[in-house]
Amino acid sequence: MSQKNETAVLILSLLITIGLAGAGIWWLTSRGGINVGGLSPQNQTLPNSATGNSPQSEQAIGQRLSAGQKLLIPEQATTTKQAAVQAIASGNYNAAISDLQASLKTNRNDPEALIYLNNARIGSQKSYTIAAAVPIGGDINAALEILRGVAQAQNEINQSGGISGTPLKVLIANDDNKPEMAAQIATALANNSEILGVIGHFASDTTLAASKIYQQKQLVAISPTSTSVQLSGVGNNIFRTVPSDRFAANALSRYMVGKLQKQKAAVFFNSASSYSKSLKDEFTTALYGDGGQIVSEFDFANGNFNAAESVKSAIAQGAEVILLASDSATLDQALQVVQVNAKRLPLLAGDGAYTAKTLQIGGAGATDMVLAVPWHILADPQSNFPQTSKQLWDAEVSWRTALAYDAAIALIAGLGRNPTRTGIQQALSASDFSAKGASGPIRFLPSGDRNRAVQLVTVKPGNRTSYGYEFVPISGL
Repeated sequence: MSQKNETAVLILSLLITIGLAGAGIWWLTSRGGINVGGLSPQNQTLPNSATGNSPQSEQAIGQRLSAGQKLLIPEQATTTKQAAVQAIASGNYNAAISDLQASLKTNRNDPEALIYLNNARIGSQKSYTIAAAVPIGGDINAALEILRGVAQAQNEINQSGGISGTPLKVLIANDDNKPEMAAQIATALANNSEILGVIGHFASDTTLAASKIYQQKQLVAISPTSTSVQLSGVGNNIFRTVPSDRFAANALSRYMVGKLQKQKAAVFFNSASSYSKSLKDEFTTALYGDGGQIVSEFDFANGNFNAAESVKSAIAQGAEVILLASDSATLDQALQVVQVNAKRLPLLAGDGAYTAKTLQIGGAGATDMVLAVPWHILADPQSNFPQTSKQLWDAEVSWRTALAYDAAIALIAGLGRNPTRTGIQQALSASDFSAKGASGPIRFLPSGDRNRAVQLVTVKPGNRTSYGYEFVPISGL
């Protein structure tokens, strides 16, 4: 090899080493989130998660399903939790119960452990089984928030004697927040006759993909978090406990025109996300109806997207307000907009920005930003759920936990009327159906949507989180 070639190889090796080191640093820093107040920084991806881009074998899908015989969330698992999983796999439920109780004393905020504990208590008894399909490999924090709601509802019903004496078992499924994987998970759940209902999925895209399977197989699915208007009326087995984007868009538009006295908005969105496009379109319709207009749109999915140039362009085109219709995949770009905007224009946002990362990274620049969310823990002082959830988890919970709890309560109520797949669908669709949830009465429209208003919150300095900022409900609107 010539000296020139040797030099080139050395330079290439050095560049690769630097790249790997940088990637390692990024990986470490991106995974250092702290769970405070029911919120955690988004987009933390578990290692070795499957891509979901191609069909997987039945055995591979089975590795994504667990009622306690395997860990789906291995990070920070206690030794007693690991031992409990082995005990369940071998049918030693008494040992599993003891180990899971010990694990929960160490980490009270672990919903996977509480679900497995209640499943272990059932053992081989007769039970009704539902599944919770969550994005463990795609958005671990959202998955945990949803599982807390499901776990709390299961814990409460089983401690009170079950559903007419029959306990509730929960199967956890990991779809990585990928539509292709969600469809495969949905097929596996639908083909399992023991599964009587499903709570999930997380993002609108994954729920849309899975809903086709559930509708075909006549299995009820209730999403606690998917808000796209595309889900309205998609099938008589598809429900959701979260209000659609139409409610959020109307509330944000009214706030902008009525409270802020502004008429011109720039919208930042992700064209690759059903949720983001839905919120953008609904806000556009609502704003024009309220006498305002959209003066510019900026797509996070554009490979040439530049936050600083986009904000500069929006201001030049006469924008008076910025709407951030970001999803979890584009939250970082949205926070770049928050930072470069530097409070020049008022900020509005959907529930995709309701994360601790917004408080942590947005900081002072996010102060006074107004978000439309389905529920806030401080907005309903008459509800018992904020107190009971805080006692259970030793932390405040988010709207995702509250709406997942409501989804579980709805399935429990349906099981109480008729514990079959068809019976649950008929119960939830009945005009007289109502159940008491964390966020008030649970009732469904013929479209499967929940008829419930959203809550506007704003970012303010505060000490309820470790970041120095918090979300505070806006009242009197």
